[in-house]
Amino acid sequence: MKLEIYTMNSFAKTRMGGNPAGVVLNSDSLLKKDMQRIAEKIGFSEIAFVKKSDRADFKVLFFTPNKEVKLCGHATVATFALLLCKNIINEGIYKQETKSGVLNVECRNNKIYMEQCNPEFYKILDKRYIADTLNIDENNIMDNIPIQIVSTGLNDILIPVKSLKALYDVKPDFNKISYICSKEGAVGYHVFTMETKCSSMAHCRNFAPLYDINEESATGTSNGALGCYLYKYGIVDENSARNLVFEQGYCMGKPSEILVELDTYNNCIKVVRVGGTALNIKKKLFSDFEK
Repeated sequence: MKLEIYTMNSFAKTRMGGNPAGVVLNSDSLLKKDMQRIAEKIGFSEIAFVKKSDRADFKVLFFTPNKEVKLCGHATVATFALLLCKNIINEGIYKQETKSGVLNVECRNNKIYMEQCNPEFYKILDKRYIADTLNIDENNIMDNIPIQIVSTGLNDILIPVKSLKALYDVKPDFNKISYICSKEGAVGYHVFTMETKCSSMAHCRNFAPLYDINEESATGTSNGALGCYLYKYGIVDENSARNLVFEQGYCMGKPSEILVELDTYNNCIKVVRVGGTALNIKKKLFSDFEK
């Protein structure tokens, strides 16, 4: 049996940029062990498997090379960009069933915008505790906003550093990061600075070695959480929160642009959307997942 797997780069700012994702359509016959084996063999940070749903337009499951995750921004962008490209859907709003709930996905002006869960703000972590795992001086971490676990579907540890140099000087100890993430119930680290290359809101790096993703070039859920965090701490106001742009992947040679929209009312975040494009759609045949 041969399986069609589509690959593309989500959140790509250039044709060489973005985060590679895989998408398998019509995957109702696949068992969880099959999907995990495919994800492991393909080796991308995430692969999306599209199934029928009795609760939404589509059910989408997400797998990293070593485990299933509840939600994935860049694989959602890839999935709906592919559905749009193949004329399975048109521009408009659709519902996807995920392990994080039923969420809206909007196809608008050739971009995909994924609704995320409303933000939840958790534990604030000590600078020394985190700086040691990144091999940087704790003085390079910002003082006016905290290191905090934030979720819009997945728990991320958000870490503000003072400059691009500090961000690029990070030398992550992946064993220590995996330990911290496991202990704190987080997927990974999202390290960012307000100093940017392209007039964006923040420049980011993301490390998720607990899921066999040492560094990722574009992460939708993490930047959704970051947009909410910056709003909570007054870095962005109600007007700018409607149109946030984050840059990522530059130190990996994969320039990426992640769009975040926050709908707010009475100083509360009511809706979180993460958007972007997907380029370089290709089809591959995969025939050995049953072995």
